Amino acid sequence: MQLQLVSRCRVPRVGGGVVVGGVSRRIRIGSGSVKRKTVTAMRAVVQRVASASVEVEGRIVSEIGPGLLVLVGVHDSDSDADADYICRKVLNMRLFPNENTGKAWDHSVVQKNYQVLLVSQFTLYGFLKGNKPDFHVAMAPQRAKPFYASLVDRFRNAYNSDAIKGIRCIWSNDEGKVMPLNSCAGCLYCVTISNAAYVNNPHTSDAEQVNLVNDGPVTMQLDSQSPNL
Repeated sequence: MQLQLVSRCRVPRVGGGVVVGGVSRRIRIGSGSVKRKTVTAMRAVVQRVASASVEVEGRIVSEIGPGLLVLVGVHDSDSDADADYICRKVLNMRLFPNENTGKAWDHSVVQKNYQVLLVSQFTLYGFLKGNKPDFHVAMAPQRAKPFYASLVDRFRNAYNSDAIKGIRCIWSNDEGKVMPLNSCAGCLYCVTISNAAYVNNPHTSDAEQVNLVNDGPVTMQLDSQSPNL
């Protein structure tokens, strides 16, 4: 079965005010004392797809055929170890069937020689304060841009570079309006990853549309845990 979805990359649903991955949790102990526990991790939502693409202003800026669509949320405290874990797990997780043996969960994206589309998604670290979304635990754009770039490079170095797809630059002006693609005239961020970047800027998120045909459907969430890698 294939499930076709169109996402506008907006705020995910977070139920009951419970905060997961990278956010302080308030835990009530005994007679009402409250203890804070901080959970930090890099988050990836991995979807097995028959195809996936990203559109900006009606133009397709990146697309893949069969493979994995990976939404990546970068926490403020994430490090290279978190990126290594996510890269290793995504490329090796066995989400594809083996047609020769009939086993349902036997092959990785690498073994199938399929593609991977990486989409930076800071809203994976959104939580609700009342009814308003808050993203303060996501890594700030100035740091998230090169971090995402390095993650794309990790995937390319670990696999076939042509099979790893990012998203071309989206630049916004001071008023938050989306500028034409590549109007940044080759900013350092875009040059760094060969024009396959996503500027992690909340002003641009509504202009981006992610289209996918979820194959299965199969969707899994990965959280890195730096102390236990």
